[in-house]
Amino acid sequence: MQVLVAGGAGYIGAHMVRALLAAGHQVSVLDNLATGHRAALPAGVALAQVDLLDSAAVAAAVAAAAPAAVMHFSARSLVGESVVEPELYYANNVTGTLHLLAAMRAAGCGRFIFSSTAALFGNPLRTPIDEDHPIAPINPYGASKQMVERILADFDVAYGLRYCALRYFNAAGAAPGGEIGEDHRPESHLIPLVLKTALGQRPAITLFGTDYPTPDGTCVRDYIHVDDLCTAHLLALDYLAEGGASRCYNLGNGAGFSVREVIDTARAVTGREIPVVEGERRPGDPAVLVADHQRIIAELGWQPRYPALATIIDHAWQWHQSHPAGYPEGERK
Repeated sequence: MQVLVAGGAGYIGAHMVRALLAAGHQVSVLDNLATGHRAALPAGVALAQVDLLDSAAVAAAVAAAAPAAVMHFSARSLVGESVVEPELYYANNVTGTLHLLAAMRAAGCGRFIFSSTAALFGNPLRTPIDEDHPIAPINPYGASKQMVERILADFDVAYGLRYCALRYFNAAGAAPGGEIGEDHRPESHLIPLVLKTALGQRPAITLFGTDYPTPDGTCVRDYIHVDDLCTAHLLALDYLAEGGASRCYNLGNGAGFSVREVIDTARAVTGREIPVVEGERRPGDPAVLVADHQRIIAELGWQPRYPALATIIDHAWQWHQSHPAGYPEGERK
């Protein structure tokens, strides 16, 4: 199948490109390279350097790619930034997605896989969180994803667009072997920050709150290996290709690990000292976010290959050791 990957030069998108190629699909990429990296893409993959806010360029790129399906990873995703700069988030994540969907309609493409988020659920009322949990985002990032899910539902009814919205919890890890991995600038995710501390690139890792109602007082999160996440996308692609109806799935490991557990596991994996500084809670951080992933297991047959936290951190460590400075700086543009 010809698949267009929007945001294919980013962290998750680049892993997805390789997973699609390994599964025998033809792949092209649309990415503005604002946060993505050319070096993350395999040689020979066509890249259209296009911003989603340029509707004419998006339409031309989609028409040229002539995809049978589109996977959409092109989103701004920093919660704190979304609170300070909501216009950026509603423009890119909502308006940009509308441009992509309009281009798909013009090109006759009716299959769409959307990277959604657990931020839809805000402060959870119950754990683990299933797909029927009330949606109540507490920041513009989560609200922008909620808006797109509503748009997709309306496009399904009006235009026959069929989609799967995969609501990520915490994507983590890297391709085994360390060929590609996570390189955000600035970095905001816990595991790479911990590993940068292990490398001596940071003086310490900060615990934002140590008095949560959890076993060790730190926040508990659900970490899913990026390759397992990609497997779920492949299954969703097959499901839509076989005529499946539009669905939303929560996508997590189904287990929670505290911040202290992540740090202790990283110490064991790396054999390095990882200094810790205790800080205050960050506003809006729920104590526990863990997915109920039974729907995607039951309906798509998904099973995580790398559920162990030590494996997730080991694969990420391989990447950080072999690429201590991340991708080459000149590979963005």
